[in-house]
Amino acid sequence: MNTRQRITTLLIIVASLAVAGTLTATAAKKSAKAAERAKAQQAAKAKVARGQYLVTIGGCNDCHTPFKMGPNGPEPDMSRALSGHPQDFPMPAPPKMTDGKWNWAGAATNTAFAGPWGVSYARNLTPERLTGIGIWDEKMFIKTIRTGRHWGVGRPILPPMPWFNYAKATDEDLSAIYAYLRTLKPIKNEVPEPIIAPPPPVKTASK
Repeated sequence: MNTRQRITTLLIIVASLAVAGTLTATAAKKSAKAAERAKAQQAAKAKVARGQYLVTIGGCNDCHTPFKMGPNGPEPDMSRALSGHPQDFPMPAPPKMTDGKWNWAGAATNTAFAGPWGVSYARNLTPERLTGIGIWDEKMFIKTIRTGRHWGVGRPILPPMPWFNYAKATDEDLSAIYAYLRTLKPIKNEVPEPIIAPPPPVKTASK
């Protein structure tokens, strides 16, 4: 083998090592990215699971999922999970409660409520864009819970929604709840607007 052949052979070996090194580095990068994706997916699944747990123990289905009559009495109709007061279940005027012993009433679906505040309806929490919270971002959702105001800036959230308790949750927990709600089946269900009672008359001092 002459000098030119030896140089050529050496160059081929160096080139082969360079290609092998590049392929190894590329494979390592792909493996690292795949590991990062798997880790992110696992974290997302854990976040949704945390949100589902909080929604369950927080009793959200008790008001936001319509009740139906089951074999042992009223129970949430999970085929309409968290879709709010059914649009096909219009409510009559609430009963009169004037004796002071009864001061609020609830619908058979447990999604409509009447009391001194007026008439309130449990909202549609599914990610349906027109009738649910599909257009809400996480910031708006958290602000709504923190302030007790619809969309975070609108009308007050009415009883019996215990927003003042949920407002004490951490940002991480509220973010997890939002993440879980985004995984629900979107249900088109237009909940009626609340009927807000007028403020009580101002009492004037007697002369």
